[in-house]
This record gives sequence, structure tokens and C-alpha cells, in this order.
Amino acid sequence: MIGKIGIIGAGQMGSGIAQVAAQAGYPVRLLDMSEEALARAVGNIDRGYQRLVARGKLTDDERTAALARIETARDMAVFRDCDVVIEAATENEQVKKEIFKALVPNLGPSTIVASNTSSISITRLAASTDRPGRFIGMHFMNPVPVMQLVELIRGIATEDATYQSIRELAVRLGKQPVAAEDFPAFIVNRILLPMINEAVYTLYEGVGSVEAIDTAMKLGANHPMGPLELADFIGLDTCLAVMQVLYDGLADSKYRPCPLLVKYVEAGWLGRKAGRGFYDYRGEKPVPTR
Repeated sequence: MIGKIGIIGAGQMGSGIAQVAAQAGYPVRLLDMSEEALARAVGNIDRGYQRLVARGKLTDDERTAALARIETARDMAVFRDCDVVIEAATENEQVKKEIFKALVPNLGPSTIVASNTSSISITRLAASTDRPGRFIGMHFMNPVPVMQLVELIRGIATEDATYQSIRELAVRLGKQPVAAEDFPAFIVNRILLPMINEAVYTLYEGVGSVEAIDTAMKLGANHPMGPLELADFIGLDTCLAVMQVLYDGLADSKYRPCPLLVKYVEAGWLGRKAGRGFYDYRGEKPVPTR
């Protein structure tokens, strides 16, 4: 049974996983190379707990106890007694492989390694470690404390015991696990990101404005958020990375990233986190940029 959880990356996904894990009673080791990122993550986690306290879903004592379960670190040696380490770094295969290379010497022999990748081959990532049988994809949805789904992706060598342990962990975290095959982008992003990419093409080709496209999908398809607004929320760099994985992995032109998406990423217009994407977030309220 999994007792202690390590998490690599204190960004939006890593801090969200840490929040739900600590709330579920697990001791958490949260690692990042940036002290500033770690401080920001702990602050965001505490604010998340405070919202739950205000809504009566958590007591103040429970909030204090959950926060106390989170230990931050900048040295991977902190993972030596962890039962599972979840990698939640940027969606870049080479970066992830470098992380796993540094991680492996700091693990116990039975530690499971999970990747929160949203699109990259689990089999390839697992092959960069010394434990492909104890390696699995554990793709949480964003924002982690709110979204119920976790995709579980087995690589070709993933052992049954690994899958069962991680499935049980997902359930204990209050999530609904679904099994996905190790194909590019798995289930959710295989469907979602091409839709977003098509929305960007619709803007690129002048079929509609940002506001028109998002309004059309919200009112015409009952989506809670328009596809361009959603792209900004996800991060345009992440959207582009997933589309490139689909395009390269499936060799089908229908997955070609829209040139406008590429241009925005090249400009550093990455969405909410950068203050500008398909909307400008630098004022009192978001304003469409086109």
C-alpha cells in the first residue's frame, strides 16, 4: 500500500496533486528547483484549503494538519523513502527523461514512478528508467482539486501490481480513474486538443472572432468555457506540445498545429499564465486580442 508520495514540479499541476494528496492524509514531498515556485505553491495550496474551510468542507484543524503533511525540497534525496513519485514537470519529453535520469539513483527498489504527462508515450518514458515495470502514466486533469478524472496509462512493460496500486491511490485521492492505451495524447487530449486547434484555425481563417467562436461553442454546444478561453487556461505552449505529439506520433495532417498557435507561442503569448493569449489578462477583465 502506498504511504508516502513524492511530487516533482511545484507548478499548477504539481501543487494541485500535492493539495489533494495531503488532504487525503498522505505525507507529501514536493520538489522543485525554484524556492520561489515552492513558496508560491504552498501559498496556493493554503488558499485552496481556506476556500474549502469557508464552504464548510474542511475544518480549520484539518486544513492545518493537511498543510503540515507537505514538505518542500530541492534535493531528490528526499524521495528515498517514498512509495510513489509523480513527475509533473513541463510537457517536454527530453526534460522529463533528464528528470528521470536524476531521480532513479534517489529511489528505493520498490518505488513506483508515475508521470503526469498529457500526451507523451509512457513506454518511451519508462524505458529511460531502471524500472519500466513500476512505471505508469497518471494524468490528472486541471485544476486537480476540482476535476474528478485521472487517466491511467500502462506502458508495454507496466506490471499489473503497479497498475492496481496506482488505481487504488487514485480512488483514495477521490478521483475516478479510467484506463487509456499508450497512444499519443491518450483519451481526453486526443479528443480535446484537436477541437481547440480547429478553433484556432477558425480564428486564423477569419471565420469568426475570438469572442464569436467562444460564444458559439458555449451557447451552441453547451460548453462551460469556449475553446480559445480554454486554450489560454491550459497554456498555449502545452496545447502546441500536445498537437506536435499527435502530429508526429500519428503522421496525419489533420493534427497539424495551426500556424497562429505556433506564432502565439513563439511570441510568448502563452495564455493566462503569461498575461496574454487569445485574451489579454492585464486589465480588470479579459479582453479578446482579435
